[in-house]
Amino acid sequence: MKEYKTKNLRNVGIIGHSGSGKTTLAEALLYYTKTTDRMGKIEEGNTVSDFDAEEKKRAISISASVLPFEWENVKVNLVDLPGYFDFVGESIQGMRSVDVAMIVLSGRSGIQVGTEKAWNYVNKIKLPRTFFINKLDRENSNFEKVLASLKEKFGISVVPIQYPIGSEENFKGVINVISRRARIFNPKTKEMEISEIPEDLVDKIDECKQMIMEAVAETDEVLLDKYFSEGLLSDEEIYKGLIQGCSDGEIAPVMCGSALLNIGMSTLLEDMIECFPSPEYAIPQKATDIKENKEIFIKLNEKDPFSAMVFKTVADPFVGKLSLFRVITGKVQSDITVWNSNKEKSEKLGTLYFMRGKNQIPAKEIIAGDIGAVSKLQFTNTGDTLCDPSHKIIYDKFNFPEPVISMAVLPKSKGDEDKISSGLTKLLEEDPTFRVERDVENAETIVSGVGETHLEVIASKLKNKFGSEVTLREPKVAYRETIKGKADVQGKHKKQSGGHGQYGDVKIKFEPSHEGEELQFVDKVVGGVVPRNFIPAVEKGLRECMSKGVLAGYPVIALKATLYDGSYHPVDSSEMAFKIAASLAYKKGLEQANPVILEPIMYAEITVPDEYMGDVIGDINKKRGKVLGMEPEDGLQKIIAEVPQSEMFRYATDLRSITQARGNFRMKFERYEEVPASEVERIIEKAKEAKAE
Repeated sequence: MKEYKTKNLRNVGIIGHSGSGKTTLAEALLYYTKTTDRMGKIEEGNTVSDFDAEEKKRAISISASVLPFEWENVKVNLVDLPGYFDFVGESIQGMRSVDVAMIVLSGRSGIQVGTEKAWNYVNKIKLPRTFFINKLDRENSNFEKVLASLKEKFGISVVPIQYPIGSEENFKGVINVISRRARIFNPKTKEMEISEIPEDLVDKIDECKQMIMEAVAETDEVLLDKYFSEGLLSDEEIYKGLIQGCSDGEIAPVMCGSALLNIGMSTLLEDMIECFPSPEYAIPQKATDIKENKEIFIKLNEKDPFSAMVFKTVADPFVGKLSLFRVITGKVQSDITVWNSNKEKSEKLGTLYFMRGKNQIPAKEIIAGDIGAVSKLQFTNTGDTLCDPSHKIIYDKFNFPEPVISMAVLPKSKGDEDKISSGLTKLLEEDPTFRVERDVENAETIVSGVGETHLEVIASKLKNKFGSEVTLREPKVAYRETIKGKADVQGKHKKQSGGHGQYGDVKIKFEPSHEGEELQFVDKVVGGVVPRNFIPAVEKGLRECMSKGVLAGYPVIALKATLYDGSYHPVDSSEMAFKIAASLAYKKGLEQANPVILEPIMYAEITVPDEYMGDVIGDINKKRGKVLGMEPEDGLQKIIAEVPQSEMFRYATDLRSITQARGNFRMKFERYEEVPASEVERIIEKAKEAKAE
């Protein structure tokens, strides 16, 4: 690839609802610019961006991929981002590497949940945005209808800079509204050919151009004065104003076409170069100056010493770790040593690459605004800052969503545990949106992620990349047992054998404790009926017994045990004998003191649009939950509830289907509460089955 200046770069993230045609659009642009010699198809599994085995199998994008191409002395880095909600982490990473988001929507389906989520996210991170209305060749597609809904939903700043010629099966071309250049697709040559604007569309184009001029004039006082006095702006002023308005997030240009038929790609490329902001217009990056320990904002430029942000890591068992980064200041060459400010370590950079899908193109140097990759960095992970040792800064960290669904990972073959553990560690480097924990109590490895598909993909990657097959199942619930009543019991252990016998005798009162979950042990022995040196053994015996209750074998909490009487033998008594006596008393006492099973109760905050409130509350009630209250939050409703953990393992999936993926939730452990009588039998049965296994 030839060398470029920062002003000749465009970094465009393709984002939107799953199935709106983002990957096909990327393929069409690569093919149209002769970067590839044929157009890949998702169903054939031969697209440049969806190269992972899982992506081919599921026919969806799972990870962000960078697809650079060159057009008219400009290098465009397209970043194809997954639309499927389980892979939101990849979209968050990819968005940090681009200067403008192109939200793709279908001319048939219009605004979908993924469109709204993409818009809300780019608004949150103040990223310039544009729209591309795709699939205009499909039956029931309607440009005007989609444009009207975009304006209604997202405001006046949505302006069409392109207009389609024809519709559905008669869709044949696109008009560039500003330059008034019409192009019609020639099915024989498969090329777009310049033509006159059809007469019936002339007024429509005038109207659209007027709309653009008004939007542009409102972003700049000088242009506003000129527009008011002359009623017109030159094309040059419009383009300049569009770039500025788009960079400030005040204007969202709308383009259109059909990626599958390659109609409108030349017009789209023209506008990408003329209307999309280059990295020079990028919003300054928030960072911390390590030396001064203060927050600073760094404008993207070629003059300052080198600094870059690692936005993605690829873990490959064959190639090793690949770090994708975006240069923010200066430039970088191969074989130099840089500083990782997050880890406070030096890193030696080997060969630098530009990535195109999975292909690595060696690069001599990578300048500010461009996206590159380097392999086998020792300490660097996603979100780390690499910089010149004389220019120590740390760029703002990523805000990834918290995992909301957990599953236990079970090896299919014995002895695979180490392989699974090392595979999960490598996948953690690649994907910061999932967690791995060890549940010691139930001897399970728990993985948590953003959705069920997310965890299924992790299990598939363990098999395909690291050769260890696993099954996923719901984690075991950490039930507890306690008592509700009181019992006064004797535990006597007496064993005669040749020589020394064993003798220990205790009388203990058992009752519920109100002082936390630990054992509350009270020593009320008087007159030395149980010698002082054996009392710790009684307490130790009880503590050991508390790891198993009498109903289903779950740990016991909130127990008060008062040792008040007993007897001993001067020769046969020992610590062991008193431990055994305590355990006999424990079993008898708990059985008599009305034992119950407790379950973990989760505190949940669920945020949903108004129209789904009734369904969500109904579902919480079905899950044996209690709604504690409701309050408005950012135009949505927040429901505060307490729900048993056993009902919440698949809640991420349930909430998604109830709210069409518009709801979010977070939860934390609140306390233990008694299980309703109707559930007790089932829990005891399950515990017996697990024991038998």
